[in-house]
Amino acid sequence: MSPRHALYDAAALHRVARDAMDAGVEWLAGEGAGPLWTHRRFKPSGEEVTDADIEVERRMTRVLVDRTPDIPVVGEESAGPGPVPDTCWLLDPVDGTMNFTRGAPGYAVSLACVVDGTPVLGVVHAPALGRRWTTGAGGAKAAGVQGGPGLSGAVVGLTGTGSGRPRSARLIARLYDVAHRIRLQGAMSLDLVGVAEGWLDACVCLGPGPWDVAAGVALVRESGGTVLGAGGDAYTTQSPILAAGADSVARELIALWESLDS
Repeated sequence: MSPRHALYDAAALHRVARDAMDAGVEWLAGEGAGPLWTHRRFKPSGEEVTDADIEVERRMTRVLVDRTPDIPVVGEESAGPGPVPDTCWLLDPVDGTMNFTRGAPGYAVSLACVVDGTPVLGVVHAPALGRRWTTGAGGAKAAGVQGGPGLSGAVVGLTGTGSGRPRSARLIARLYDVAHRIRLQGAMSLDLVGVAEGWLDACVCLGPGPWDVAAGVALVRESGGTVLGAGGDAYTTQSPILAAGADSVARELIALWESLDS
């Protein structure tokens, strides 16, 4: 951790993240699930948003700012244009809003602490599933990221399919040809959790926002997996694609992306 933030050790950051997550998901599981909060509208990007997204972000941000005042908080619903700071909290209050507004359980709250550009802490909580995944929990490495099958034998999660970009459509078509199975869950954070736990062999996130994936990136890496971006380099927040899984499969996925015309 950089000297400016050295007063926050790992245990302290985990406590802050836990308390912030509790503040968001407890409200979301109660009052936030009501119809007044879940009415959807659309951002200029075409993505759905609800008042629940905004309220969860507000409640969690308040905890983070109060407890770690010199670490900026970048939330999906309040982030401005441009790159995120090298050191910050990254927060997606409802990842998978389309699932949330339709009553489907595949949505999650995602929170990460990024230091010098690297996610060092990640927490993903799926309220409708009653499950939380946290880095530093001491779990064993998932079988799905210790070697795994080649792409032809892999079950691959795919998110970001609503972008409508021709290159993305070509990637989807190729994946249907070459991967063993494709799973479209609609939440990048949960696809990355799936790789960390081993119920997905790999995942591809198209056009990932840093708040969508930072917590999941930390979980996958802690579980022994590889997370790559464009060019086969380690994923950064500027990459238009993310591939995660066993190193060989992640590299196959990036090579497949790179083989397509832009």
